[in-house]
Amino acid sequence: MSGQPTLDEFEAVLRRHDSATLALEEWCSSRGIADPARITAQSVSAAGNDPPRSMRSKLDLDPGETFAMRNVELRCGQTVLSVAWNWYVPSRLTPEMNETLRRSDTPFGKVVAPLRFRRRPLEIVPGRAENCPKGTISTHLAMLVLPDGRPLAYLIECYTTANLAGRR
Repeated sequence: MSGQPTLDEFEAVLRRHDSATLALEEWCSSRGIADPARITAQSVSAAGNDPPRSMRSKLDLDPGETFAMRNVELRCGQTVLSVAWNWYVPSRLTPEMNETLRRSDTPFGKVVAPLRFRRRPLEIVPGRAENCPKGTISTHLAMLVLPDGRPLAYLIECYTTANLAGRR
């Protein structure tokens, strides 16, 4: 890619991947945003970020199952490419995966990749949706679904204007 990237080019990269992390790594690498093009997840304060209504039914929780939430900035180098909320079912992950999510900057998609999830897009909102930061160019709502069809996670992803900056 050369010149100023377009939103259509960015959205095409997102559509090619079940994992937003892998899509952002590809985008970061092709745009020269950072070297190496490694995506990290920096925790953001979760104050005031209540789950959407009906989260228990969205995640198809069994009696006694609970969900957790991870609110992060996905960064390539120091550049924030996305602010994301991820409500997920810890009991559907291994204990090691849960520990990695608690203690590291590894993005959710990388941690749970061995589960072979698939992304089910729910809605793409042009620009900024509710609770997304100023400068959001596109908001994605999606489910990550396990191979047996059970939901793994419900996502809200707010992609930033940094994705459309010229090549570094």
